[in-house]
Amino acid sequence: MPPNPQRRDLTRDRIVEVAADLLREQGPAAVTTRRVAQEAGLQPPALYRLFQDKGDLLDAAAEHVFVEHVASKQTAAPSDDPVEDLRAGWDTHIGFGLANPYVFALLIDPSRARESPAQVEGVRILAERVHRIAAAGMLRVSEERAVNLIRAAGTGTVHTLLTLPPDHRDPHLADAAFDAVTRAILVNEPAVPAREPAAVVAAFRTVLPDLPGLSSAEAALLDEWLRR
Repeated sequence: MPPNPQRRDLTRDRIVEVAADLLREQGPAAVTTRRVAQEAGLQPPALYRLFQDKGDLLDAAAEHVFVEHVASKQTAAPSDDPVEDLRAGWDTHIGFGLANPYVFALLIDPSRARESPAQVEGVRILAERVHRIAAAGMLRVSEERAVNLIRAAGTGTVHTLLTLPPDHRDPHLADAAFDAVTRAILVNEPAVPAREPAAVVAAFRTVLPDLPGLSSAEAALLDEWLRR
């Protein structure tokens, strides 16, 4: 008889929760199949029926922790200030990385390079916040470049802070990094065409999908011209 799918899912969830707790508190070395199985009340062979190897289990555990982080972002309602919303997201991201160093290291490890569903969702949320800034005429670069700059700066900031002993970390480094990024991607005030043509272009791209009378090919061509 095949295993009950619901029971299988519950067993997998229990295993992942145990592995996630060990990963958060003690790091990848603590996530052994024997220990996870013991704390989940299972025999080790049960893990191998659900996970290919320890790497697969670590990926699932890191994803579990990151899903909770992304869910907290989704519950925050947007305010009237898109830049402040971007800062709030930045602060949440930095806080997550510093509070979860083992998970963060797994997520950015190039040898495990793959974007999990939670990471994809996190980037989507960031892109939405950048899109709101562009629509307000305050973005001096393309949305794609802004998203990539923010991601690079956020990852680099957390990584740098984690390499330092806690008592040697600059408590203002994350704020300084955010200010540097916003100076690179934002205009000082909503765009005026004669002064900030790039910001006008970025804002125009946000309404391009809603323009009437253009075929999909024409809209794609216009978007290409605007990106240039």
